[in-house]
Amino acid sequence: MTSPTGGSDDSAAQERRLVCARCGTTADALDGVGPTLTWTYSVEDGVRRHYCQTCSRENLRSIEGRLESDWW
Repeated sequence: MTSPTGGSDDSAAQERRLVCARCGTTADALDGVGPTLTWTYSVEDGVRRHYCQTCSRENLRSIEGRLESDWW
């Protein structure tokens, strides 16, 4: 099977830029793959927010404190 001329392959992952919601650091991510494993994300008020490795590490206790008791 071939792709239409001049078109892009729909199965190819699309690159997107992530921005840390806390410090503004950026990283490239492939849709379906996500950012590097050291980044975290949360959903707050229906909005997905990504956090870089540094901010994730610095705020680990705060992140853990927001988990429901079912996670423990």
